[in-house]
Amino acid sequence: MLCLSAAVLALFLISLTVGPADVGVGESLAALFDDGYGPLSLVMREIRLPRAILAAVIGAGLGLAGAAMQGYLRNPLAEPGLIGVSSSAALGAVLAINTGLAATATLGLPLSALAGALGGVFLVMALAGQHGGSLTLILAGIAISAMAGALTSLVLNLSPNPFAANEIVFWMMGSLSDRSMQHVWLALPFVLAGMVILLPLGRGLDALTLGEDAAQTMGVNLRQLRWLLVVGTASIAGGTTAVAGAIGFVGLVVPHILRPFVDGQPSRLLWASALGGAIMLQLADIAVRLILPTRDLKLGVVTALVGAPLFLHLIYKTRKGLA
Repeated sequence: MLCLSAAVLALFLISLTVGPADVGVGESLAALFDDGYGPLSLVMREIRLPRAILAAVIGAGLGLAGAAMQGYLRNPLAEPGLIGVSSSAALGAVLAINTGLAATATLGLPLSALAGALGGVFLVMALAGQHGGSLTLILAGIAISAMAGALTSLVLNLSPNPFAANEIVFWMMGSLSDRSMQHVWLALPFVLAGMVILLPLGRGLDALTLGEDAAQTMGVNLRQLRWLLVVGTASIAGGTTAVAGAIGFVGLVVPHILRPFVDGQPSRLLWASALGGAIMLQLADIAVRLILPTRDLKLGVVTALVGAPLFLHLIYKTRKGLA
């Protein structure tokens, strides 16, 4: 945990000092607190600082939500988008872009995405019912995710404006560029609220490793646990998708990497995955700025390119261990 925390802090400082301008580390950090550096102070406060904060916060939220989902469902393939909130948020954002709301209102796009996320979680919980188990929750999430994905494709298919369709495609790839402190203050309450809800669930997730019957015998309220899990995950997924678009593989891969270091204990994995998610997204965002600085390389593309092969490697190791 100390190593992960130190890595998060170090990468945050690196993220503040990495950019197309050839400016030293000391000068960049000094400009963050001193108005005397002119345009550099503006760049540090309005461009680099919001981007660094969002990378750390969004990564931590996605990593934590992924670990919580995997612990509750006892399924290593579970991730935050499984309950359909990410797809619903994407649908809300796509509608905002296609109707022109994103262009006319400053926060039209993220607010529409949040509205879509709220609608998605309401539908998931309505379909799953009060007494439904984990399987019902998965099926409801898959159904809402498929429906939202189909409607998103329909909007793209029927969009009369090619520029809007192009903007939709690029937004769905995920990015942290051109984000301001307004986006930070919009996403931060939702992500922090989700983390506050999910982190105390460690005891119940530990009990679930013995099965639902054993967990109930130990005094775990499974219905309350499921509600808290869905609300916390939805809050994180909705807030992150609203400001950064669709960023995948963080909540799926990070818990896999860190699980052996915590002996597979879900309660310890929650904290570790939050820090690990922040590290992964910060590294990806730094890579976006270093690999192709003159091109708008999307963050979601980088996380997929890194996460997919790593996930395949983990599958290979699992199969080899079973053999």
